[in-house]
Amino acid sequence: MTSSEPAPQTPRRRPSTFGGVIYLVTVGVTIVGLCLVAFGPWRRGIALVGVGFLFASGMRLVIHEDEAGMLRVRGRWFDVAALAGAGVALIVLATNIPDQPGL
Repeated sequence: MTSSEPAPQTPRRRPSTFGGVIYLVTVGVTIVGLCLVAFGPWRRGIALVGVGFLFASGMRLVIHEDEAGMLRVRGRWFDVAALAGAGVALIVLATNIPDQPGL
């Protein structure tokens, strides 16, 4: 191998930023919540997804812009507002939808 050839790179198995870790935690919580929706108490599952979004929103608010990773979609305030709005909406809907008899 000559000095002009780049060294072979091994594939990454971990996120490169703290925001990437928070993103994976949020995805994991969302998957658990959706499993609850499919196989168990759906209200708790939807509320868990909402809590995961609120967690991601709070973390996006406090972590540095360079460390946001996959949490960074638009500007900081747009990301925080979108995640918090979705989280609050899911929690409110899960607590306010009346039970449907026969379903």
